[in-house]
Amino acid sequence: MLRAGVIAVQGDVSEHAAAVERAARLHGEEAEVVEIRQSGLVPDCDVLLLPGGESTTISRLLRSEGIAAEIKAHVAAGKPVLATCAGLIVASTDAKDDRVETLDLVDVTVDRNAFGRQKDSFEAPLDVDGLDEPFPAVFIRAPLIDDAGDVEVLARWDDDPVAVRDGPVVGTSFHPELTDDVRLHRLAFFEGVEGNSKLSAEESPVDAE
Repeated sequence: MLRAGVIAVQGDVSEHAAAVERAARLHGEEAEVVEIRQSGLVPDCDVLLLPGGESTTISRLLRSEGIAAEIKAHVAAGKPVLATCAGLIVASTDAKDDRVETLDLVDVTVDRNAFGRQKDSFEAPLDVDGLDEPFPAVFIRAPLIDDAGDVEVLARWDDDPVAVRDGPVVGTSFHPELTDDVRLHRLAFFEGVEGNSKLSAEESPVDAE
């Protein structure tokens, strides 16, 4: 039984919870999802999801609740994390905003909301390393990675990195949980960690059920 922790100090986390459950089933496992709002739960988790939301609020609550140090220890132990949108901002080394206390887990500098406001949201087919067909990425008030350091760039949009891997952490500017395609969750937590062949878009969560 895989224990997946979804950092739930702020924002809606249900989509990530459903996605990791589907991803686990496709991998032949069952996932127990734990919503994390306080310290003491992260150490028992196999994988973590750091969802979108409001990055200044998330970073403040992670530290005030004692969760930030536990996430860092989780990564130091080599356990996987998927950080999306605001989660990527919080996980970065530099958010270019003093209000955000970053976790320094992903060696990137980001611009918050660089892709525009809510009305500028869009969906784009992305070629992602490790996936055999384009991924339907949903960008909502997305951050821009304007400086990628010692990371593996998994995907770009208009030549800018929008998905990266830094050790056990995968970070995306977009929201993979807002589609029916769970290949990004599988790449972060299963096949990508184990180095298996590219994931096929034909393996849908509907097929697994």
